Amino acid sequence: MDDLDYLLPIGSVVYLKDIDKQEVMIYGRKQKRENESKIWDYVGCPYPQGNISKDYNIFFDHNQILKVIFKGYETESEIQLRRKLVELHLELNKHSN
Repeated sequence: MDDLDYLLPIGSVVYLKDIDKQEVMIYGRKQKRENESKIWDYVGCPYPQGNISKDYNIFFDHNQILKVIFKGYETESEIQLRRKLVELHLELNKHSN
């Protein structure tokens, strides 16, 4: 897997392994739940409903994605940000092992 493929762009819509027949739209990456220390790869919301409230946020990691239905919009600035997020992820994992 290419390092840039590790994270999907904002706006991507996916199916998750543990959520049956509900599309999830990614609207944030490298996020924490309130009062938790774990950093999740993504935060999403039900699609097509959108971000209803924080009670409907879905936090998940890349390995929980069953299928990518739609890949979000990619610009040069998106690619640069994603590259920085991947570098941060690799750096954090290096120090935690």
